[in-house]
Amino acid sequence: MKLLARPGTDSPSPQLAALNPLMQRIYAARGIQSVTELQCSLKQLHPVSLLTHADAAAKLLAEAIRRQATILIVGDFDADGATATVLAYKALRQMGHQQVHYLVPNRFEYGYGLTTEIVTEAQRFAPQLIITVDNGISSIEGVRAAKARGIQVLVTDHHLPGKTLPDADVIVNPQLPDTSFPSTALAGVGVIFYVMLALKRHLQAQDYFSRHGIQSPNLLELLDLVALGTVADVVPLDANNRILVEQGLRRVRSGSCSKGILALFEVAGRNATRAVAADFGFVCGPRLNAAGRLDDMSLGIECLLSESWQEARTLASRLDALNQERRGIEAAMKEQAMHELEALDLCAADKLPAVYCLYHEHWHQGVVGILASRIKEMFNRPVIAFAPAHDDKREIKGSARSIRGIHMRDLLAEVATQHPGLLTKFGGHAMAAGLSLRSDQFERFQQAIADIAERYLQDDTFLETCYTDGELGAEYFTLETAEQLRSATPWGQHFPAPVFDGRFVIREKKVLKEAHLRLMLSPQEDAMMVVPAIAFHVNLAQWPDRGGNLHILYRFDVNEYQGRLTPQIMIERLLSSDIFHPPEME
Repeated sequence: MKLLARPGTDSPSPQLAALNPLMQRIYAARGIQSVTELQCSLKQLHPVSLLTHADAAAKLLAEAIRRQATILIVGDFDADGATATVLAYKALRQMGHQQVHYLVPNRFEYGYGLTTEIVTEAQRFAPQLIITVDNGISSIEGVRAAKARGIQVLVTDHHLPGKTLPDADVIVNPQLPDTSFPSTALAGVGVIFYVMLALKRHLQAQDYFSRHGIQSPNLLELLDLVALGTVADVVPLDANNRILVEQGLRRVRSGSCSKGILALFEVAGRNATRAVAADFGFVCGPRLNAAGRLDDMSLGIECLLSESWQEARTLASRLDALNQERRGIEAAMKEQAMHELEALDLCAADKLPAVYCLYHEHWHQGVVGILASRIKEMFNRPVIAFAPAHDDKREIKGSARSIRGIHMRDLLAEVATQHPGLLTKFGGHAMAAGLSLRSDQFERFQQAIADIAERYLQDDTFLETCYTDGELGAEYFTLETAEQLRSATPWGQHFPAPVFDGRFVIREKKVLKEAHLRLMLSPQEDAMMVVPAIAFHVNLAQWPDRGGNLHILYRFDVNEYQGRLTPQIMIERLLSSDIFHPPEME
């Protein structure tokens, strides 16, 4: 493992001089050169006119509205897909169109995207126009099937396109080669938000709202959905996405948001008035995703659509129960995976393959993605976890998670090219992807993807790198600093929350549930200061007792308990201690 200082920490821009030295250092390390880059005004959003094909999509939708066509929204079964579905549904209804429905594929019956089976299922709505949200860019056959039935198709997506695009009437995707939109990092919900902005602008230009006695909708009221889907989908928080997330957070903090989102905060015991971006990722997102993983994402969608407090709370409670069930399934699957690793003697880093593939005939296909993430984090290797797609176990579905330097979707594309017919489906991103194949082809696939991945390996590919924002001086261990770090800006993917490293002495130590530690620590340079700290899921044997010395990687955050706010060290990793010596760090 390498511990490196974030680049740029020693050279903050003079234009950041208005900030305290700590925040100057933190922002400089994230490429911020001016305080204007930290402003999250809606005026700074990239204009709708820059999103290629958004105007064409608006014209298609406006014509469908004019002729009162039945519109069907086909979403994905994750939090991004759910929020995108709700946003499209609400926006169209606010624009006066009542003939709008949604359909989210059940992952266990139909799989991902606009498949031919979903087009058949869609016939019960008799749609004249299908809008895909957070999917569709790889739905070649599904779009063809819809067009053959005389259904128009608008694809809105943000996933990487393949060599062949579906023959949709319009495709809006910031990842398309002919798109010059400044932010390719939009989530699926961000793409449909821009499309709805373009539709509103188009209808306003036609004087549609005043002619039909419809109040012009305020689409900014839907930014809470955009923020939730953007963070939950772990897309990069570039400047444009940070604005969308911050504006959505402001709505949540003020209570001017979906009752479903507030109910999700409530059921998790979190204070929505103090919401930060991480809450979308660790509070709301997992509960919504649990519906798509174990049951039907319609449950999550109805929660977000609910206008009744009682209904929202009931649905949020059901989502919370599903999330608890998901955790239990995940724990059992992880235990099985670790037994397999130990049995194969693969826990030694030099024996792990370039891509590790796991399969168990009793695993749950809705949870394999989380399992792949957990194993990837343990061994810093790309992992693909598989589960049976059907009861007969003839087909298996895999969920892949990768690491820096290994582009998972590109690997799968090479497998498909070099071994025609091996993969029945695949798609995704650099860091995450999904695929399907016949179960009797598992070993062949395992060897094929490992062979291809080997060609891309560098000497340091599997050397885990941890970045630090340096040491936090004793003068900064205050509630004021913790609050500033917590809420200074939306932190997230590619714009990470500050993480520090430092050396401390243990003053008090308490073991919680045989896996966690609650500590009182003193910085080594100030023995009189004591700061609360907590560490989750630790190897207790590596931690010294009271009086022991630690070198840790940590976040400095705020702990809220019974309305009382206190600063707290959140330990990310034990780097060294009196009894534990890690590999050499640079």
